[in-house]
Amino acid sequence: MQGTQTKYDFVPEQDTDFIFCTVGEEWGFVGTSVVILLQLALILKIITMAERQRSDFSRIYGYGVASVLFFHLAINVGMTIGLAPVIGIPLPFFSYGGSSLWSFTILLFIFIKLDANRLSILR
Repeated sequence: MQGTQTKYDFVPEQDTDFIFCTVGEEWGFVGTSVVILLQLALILKIITMAERQRSDFSRIYGYGVASVLFFHLAINVGMTIGLAPVIGIPLPFFSYGGSSLWSFTILLFIFIKLDANRLSILR
């Protein structure tokens, strides 16, 4: 925790919207790569789970969850590195904040429940 930008509060909202900046300053390329790869692995797993759904609703819901997580990831990383405007989008499952964590968790758990009931749905 010796980064000059985050230690001296040059980065606004460094524990919520700009958490990716803090990871980049403290852990460098390896840390940011791990965060992005873990997020992308989760998104790809959700997409593969959506592909095996029997009902159209479950499949579309899975794609919706994956797209919400992807766009939050892309916008948050983009605004942290200066490619997107700062609009206050949290990094999924990583930024500090209760409401975003709850909403992402509920989105994911509903899809997991739909996936668990996929075999009981007849086509």
